[in-house]
Amino acid sequence: MKKSLREKVDNIIDWSFEKKAENVVQFDVKEKSNFTDAIVICQGSVELHNKAIAEFIIEKSNEYDYQILSKEGLENGKWILLDLIDVVVHIFTHEKRDYYKIEDLYKKAPKRNKEQKK
Repeated sequence: MKKSLREKVDNIIDWSFEKKAENVVQFDVKEKSNFTDAIVICQGSVELHNKAIAEFIIEKSNEYDYQILSKEGLENGKWILLDLIDVVVHIFTHEKRDYYKIEDLYKKAPKRNKEQKK
C-alpha cells in the first residue's frame, strides 16, 4: 500500500476511533477490486452513533482535502457508506454488520485490525 494511501486509511481509522467506533478492520483490495484500493469497516452502537462517526469522517476529510465521491445511508444510519475514491468506508450497526457479513467478500484480501490508541 502506498504511503499516502496508508496515511489516508490510518487517518480515517483514527477519526472513527475518536468517535468511539468499534471493531474496526481494513482490507487492502487493490489487487481484487476495480473500484477502490482499501475498505474500512466499523460499527457504532446505534444509528445516531453511526451518523456521528460518518459526519466526523466527512468533516475531517474535507479538512484534509480528501475528495468524497458519494455518501449513502446517512438518513437512516444503519449502514452508511462513504466513498473516498481509493478508500470506501462502511459504518454499520451491530445487527446490519452481522446480517450482511461483507467482510466475507474480502476474506482473501490482506486484512489489518487496528486497535484504538489508549
